[in-house]
Amino acid sequence: MTWADQLTHFNPLDFIAFALLVGAWLLVGFGIDNAPRNRPSVSVLMAQYRREWMVQMVARDPRIFDAQILATLRQGTSFFASATLIAIGGTLALLGDLDRVIGIAGDLTPGQEPAIVWEFKILVILAFLANAFLKFVWANRLFGYCAVVMAAVPNAADDPSALGRARKAGEINITAARGFNRGLRALYFALTTVAWLLGPWALIVATGMTVLVLLRREFASKSRAVLLEPDRTTDHERT
Repeated sequence: MTWADQLTHFNPLDFIAFALLVGAWLLVGFGIDNAPRNRPSVSVLMAQYRREWMVQMVARDPRIFDAQILATLRQGTSFFASATLIAIGGTLALLGDLDRVIGIAGDLTPGQEPAIVWEFKILVILAFLANAFLKFVWANRLFGYCAVVMAAVPNAADDPSALGRARKAGEINITAARGFNRGLRALYFALTTVAWLLGPWALIVATGMTVLVLLRREFASKSRAVLLEPDRTTDHERT
């Protein structure tokens, strides 16, 4: 059976739902990472704080606090990488027991679809999980690079190379955080794709809800409002 024959097994609405899913994943990620200056996302705002963190580290003695923070960040990426790897294994197990998946989904949705349709839906979930795993692993490695560059920052704040190396560490830290955030978004959309097992309309609704959740947390959350508050202490707070 050719690919053209296999595509006939899919409902036209499935193609629309799949295109919406992939398009939302790409556009939301691009919008968050490249937010306009007049309305920055939480990720963009945190990037500036990461740069400031490395600048402040130059004059901090000892730097145990900075090392502990970076170790915590690496632990987070390691945890999500391990969890995602387990999820990949579980998804592969679903492919090996497809009859049970079809039976469970068939009880919840009307009509029977060929096995190729279910295989493709599970493979899409697997693709998002694999993307998330690779992002987490790379983020973990970048945080390791950041630790090495931080260790290379001279202890003397007046050393000519201190600030330059601190800024390099900041940019590597930002790149690692960007990879981590992209991995999290891939997990969001992997969970979204699970709704496809209930049909294309379920996927469309789940994609819309996922987009709203991501945009709200990046552009309309309480944490973003706190980050945008001025840092200057008022006279009332001093008293």
